[in-house]
Amino acid sequence: MSEIRNLKPEGVWRNFDDLTQVPRPSGHPEKVQKFLLDFAARVGVEAYVDAGGNVVMRKPATPGYENRKTVLLQAHMDMVPQKAPDSNHNFETDPITTHIVDGWVYADNTTLGADDGVGVAAIMAVMEDKSLKHGAVEALITRDEETGMFGVNEMPGGELHSDILMNLDSETWGKFVIGSAGGVDITSTLEYKEVVNDQQAAVRVTLKGLRGGHSGLEINEGRANANKEMVRLVRKAVTGLDARLACWQGGNMRNAIPFKAEVVLALPQANVAALKEMVARQKALLEDEFKGIEPNVEFFVEETEKPGSLLPVEIQDNLIDAIYACHNGVLRMIPSYPNVVETSSNLAIIDIDPAKAAIKILARSSREDMRDYISAQLESCFNMAGMKTVFSGQYGGWDPNPESEILNLLKKVYKEQNGEEGIVQVDHAGLECSVILGKYPGMDVVSLGPTLRSPHTAKERLEISTVEPFWKLLVQTLEEIPVK
Repeated sequence: MSEIRNLKPEGVWRNFDDLTQVPRPSGHPEKVQKFLLDFAARVGVEAYVDAGGNVVMRKPATPGYENRKTVLLQAHMDMVPQKAPDSNHNFETDPITTHIVDGWVYADNTTLGADDGVGVAAIMAVMEDKSLKHGAVEALITRDEETGMFGVNEMPGGELHSDILMNLDSETWGKFVIGSAGGVDITSTLEYKEVVNDQQAAVRVTLKGLRGGHSGLEINEGRANANKEMVRLVRKAVTGLDARLACWQGGNMRNAIPFKAEVVLALPQANVAALKEMVARQKALLEDEFKGIEPNVEFFVEETEKPGSLLPVEIQDNLIDAIYACHNGVLRMIPSYPNVVETSSNLAIIDIDPAKAAIKILARSSREDMRDYISAQLESCFNMAGMKTVFSGQYGGWDPNPESEILNLLKKVYKEQNGEEGIVQVDHAGLECSVILGKYPGMDVVSLGPTLRSPHTAKERLEISTVEPFWKLLVQTLEEIPVK
């Protein structure tokens, strides 16, 4: 039996542990959908899968609380499938294994899935606990939030009846989120005719060991982007050592800062030693530039089998220039919230082979005009390389309402329970609240959760001491929801 089942509150931790045993990477919702429907049937609440693949549950009001406003509890069922380089974990088939270190729950060299499994577990605990007092409660557990909010975007309108939305996908205990950034996926592609490799040798250059992280919550922490650091080396190798590019793979999730990139370069045999020295110098430079931020840099060269074909020289040079010029990181902070990022981009995925290239970016902004600005900036950059750019998965920002009734209730209960004021903030990470508000504009909305760190990485961890007070806050707030 997992040791986390002994933690309090028992209902949240037991349900979270059960959830870790269900493979649920983004794009593969079937097992977790069935798990949630089976759970609902077992505890006796209404549940179904809607047209967007989301699981909806309904629990009636406690007798005497029928006149209270209806609350929608919302979280997402999928998790980001990231793992350490030496892990053999298969997210489509294997359960997550957990362990406790210094008051935190971790997985074994993979993402934990507390983003947003702990929110789902809290919803399950509410649905099964017959001792709670509350008005009518709905639950919306969405599909494929991490890859583009597909479930909530495809959610039909007119099926939910709630007055209040409590999103359980925030990641710092004691902070109440009342606004978040919108975003858009940007994909630039190019096809071309490969050319025969006439070079004498080939090497594989690998950069790994970077911290990576959440491209919304941690984009302002100055972490290295593996693709942006690799292009510095590749450009020097091409211009100084007559190297030619055969392929490039970097990053694997749009919303995760890439922690690894690999390229295969062909070059004259006489220049291989010089390339190895160049990589060693670049590694030392990267370590110096990111001192205190990136302590585990690995940057090395291995000789490899000579590829049969390469990118054409002009295409290669244009792609390298575009990657070098591409904006990455914070563009602007919010003027009225100077500690919060307003607009950013994450050069997330590069996939180049001798005949085609694809570059994928997630751009975020809490302002639509600035989201459009950075999108056009990135499109212009890749246009100059002859690439075709497509925008998809667009979602709007969530405008803050500091006078929210549910926010003020949460702040009151939080102070009563904890003896201090809660913090109200706007997040740069995208939340599904904006999409739900677009379909149900009358809802009063806030987001909260226990403390979670390093989501979207193999170092993801959940702080045990924050889960019980989060649960107590949720329970009392549900009991004190105002009348209609």
